[in-house]
This record gives sequence, C-alpha cells and structure tokens, in this order.
Amino acid sequence: MIGNESKPRDIKERTFAFALEIVRLCRTLDGKRGPARTLSRQLLRSGTSIGANVEEAQAGQSQADFISKYNIALKEARETIYWLRLLDASEECSDGACKTLSQEAGEIARIIGSIIVNTKKGSKKR
Repeated sequence: MIGNESKPRDIKERTFAFALEIVRLCRTLDGKRGPARTLSRQLLRSGTSIGANVEEAQAGQSQADFISKYNIALKEARETIYWLRLLDASEECSDGACKTLSQEAGEIARIIGSIIVNTKKGSKKR
C-alpha cells in the first residue's frame, strides 16, 4: 500500500495499511541475525500499536478518552519513526523501505496531531 498506490483517506484504514507494511518488513528483518531481529520486535510493537489505538479511540467512552487514545497513537508513531531511522542509519534496512515507511509514519503522526488539536478546539466551543 505504501509507495505508488494512493493512500487511504480514512485514518483507520491508513494506519491499518501501515501496520501491514510494518509486519511485512519485520518478517524480513526477523530472518536476520543480531540487531535487526531485536529492532524488528521493537518496530513491530510500536508500528502496529498506532492503528490499534486509533481503532480503540473510535469507541472512546468520552472525548477525553478519545483524545487520550489518539495521544498514545501519536507517541507510538513517533517511536516507530525512531526505530525506522535507526534501522536505516545502521544499514539493517537497505532497500529504502525504512525511509518510505518513516515518511508515511511522519504523515500519519501529523494527521493524528491534527485530529487531537481539532478535537480539543471543538470541545472548547461548546
């Protein structure tokens, strides 16, 4: 999904597609020895957690709960960017996949940040 194809507009679908790409990358990294395997486990946890928290936010019991889940998703996105940068810089991810996924994680983080800000603004108007 990441790359040439158009990106889903819905944040739930976009984070799901991103998590799927993370799973695919981690399958490859897990087959390597040493740091790549360890880093892939960290990446798998944070990269798949983004969408899980976005999904969970949809069933938030309150606006505060909704914002809290999105804040967690934002933290996970930022952590994911870190692991992808580290994998790329350490040359454990040599085919450009980490850079592409890092860019997508950055876009997702900006969208999530915007959702948080707009939700907070909306609650102040009431």
